[in-house]
Amino acid sequence: MTSTRFLQSSVLALSLLAANVMAAVSQEEAAELGASLTPLGAEKAGNADGSIPAWTGGLPTNAATVDTRGFIGDPFANEQPLFTITAANVEQYKDKLSPGQLAMFKRYAGTYKIPVYPSHRTTAAPQAIYDAAKQSAVNTQAVDGGNGLSSFAESHYYAFPIPKDGVQVLWNHITRYRGGNARRLVVQATPQTNGSFTPVQFQDEVAFPSEMQALDQDKASNVLLYFKQRVLAPSRLAGNVLLVHETIDQVKEPRLAWLYNAGQRRVRRAPQVAYDGPGTAADGMRTSDNFDMFSGAPDRYDWKLVGKKEMYIPYNSYKLESPALKYKDIIQPGHINQDLTRYELHRVWEVVATLKTGERHIYAKRHYFIDEDSWQIAYADHYDGRGQLWRVGEGHASYHFQRQVSSYALESLYDLIAGRYIALGMKNEEKHGIEFGFAANGADYTPAALRNAGIR
Repeated sequence: MTSTRFLQSSVLALSLLAANVMAAVSQEEAAELGASLTPLGAEKAGNADGSIPAWTGGLPTNAATVDTRGFIGDPFANEQPLFTITAANVEQYKDKLSPGQLAMFKRYAGTYKIPVYPSHRTTAAPQAIYDAAKQSAVNTQAVDGGNGLSSFAESHYYAFPIPKDGVQVLWNHITRYRGGNARRLVVQATPQTNGSFTPVQFQDEVAFPSEMQALDQDKASNVLLYFKQRVLAPSRLAGNVLLVHETIDQVKEPRLAWLYNAGQRRVRRAPQVAYDGPGTAADGMRTSDNFDMFSGAPDRYDWKLVGKKEMYIPYNSYKLESPALKYKDIIQPGHINQDLTRYELHRVWEVVATLKTGERHIYAKRHYFIDEDSWQIAYADHYDGRGQLWRVGEGHASYHFQRQVSSYALESLYDLIAGRYIALGMKNEEKHGIEFGFAANGADYTPAALRNAGIR
């Protein structure tokens, strides 16, 4: 009797464990990476009418010039739009637009437009990243209902290149390749309804445990990346520094964050730098998890995978990154200067996140459209507790061919109710473009190091 009960208990425990751990794909499925699928999991073939081309390896590393300051040239500078979507003709194209884009045409009928260019599947990555994605496919498992990862630390990138559900698609955005350690000078603007704005200048950097010196790898075993952000301007905010240890399983070990306040000369824990806590110097226009279109823990939502579809999304946004532009050329009343944007037809994954019963967040529903080639979020629609579409996010993607990494030229988040928006990630007037591959030391990403980082 005792043996029978023990056997029954063991079977029950195993079944509960299986329910909590989502298995990786088979070797046979993973073999499609690089065959019928791109090495990162997109469909290699184009669409039926050829308006989305087949993936043939992405842009070469010498696709255009890179100036002495690290600003990349535009490989498609001579192309003209195929057509432009406006409020007058939007009905003709609504099946390839997000609810948020349709709402933008209603809100700004006289000025908002979408110039559509020929599609180019520019995304590629180094071979080592392709190898890592294939390793992830067969090894990485989702735990805690998809809120964390196991058996992922060795591969580092693209947790689920062949995703089976919505949260796995999101994890690919979170764990995508970012070019290794990277540092950048960027500007954020939160213009008033008349277009006036005060630029907030940041120096931020991201570093990865696998590319850091003097780091306790055991303590970093649940760390996806280290992020540090220093405010350089305006003077009233200058010297404030944010440090984040972004964990892989944020339910098991929540994101660790600290803030150094230059005025008080104190370092404090910052648990508010998560979920719907206010974004840094954002004038209430974004949440912490709006950064990078979505960042942080997914555990407060149920993630539904709707499927794949073809959409006009911001893509190859080289014009928006041009150092020939001034920030005042980009920032306009209501929305950014759409004459500087570029949209292309691409396939996206569609995912809907619904707030779980008993959980709290200012967004009751979030609707994401994620590029199949880069796994970057292209569109993000946010709904309030009444079910009303509130904020519309656009990720204007560009591909840094010299480093073989996709990035954002600019992230915008439009508040349809307030008639204002935030634009984050502009680099046009800065001294240099993104600096990839800098040497990172673990000692620089500790709370004790924040005080020195914040010296004005």
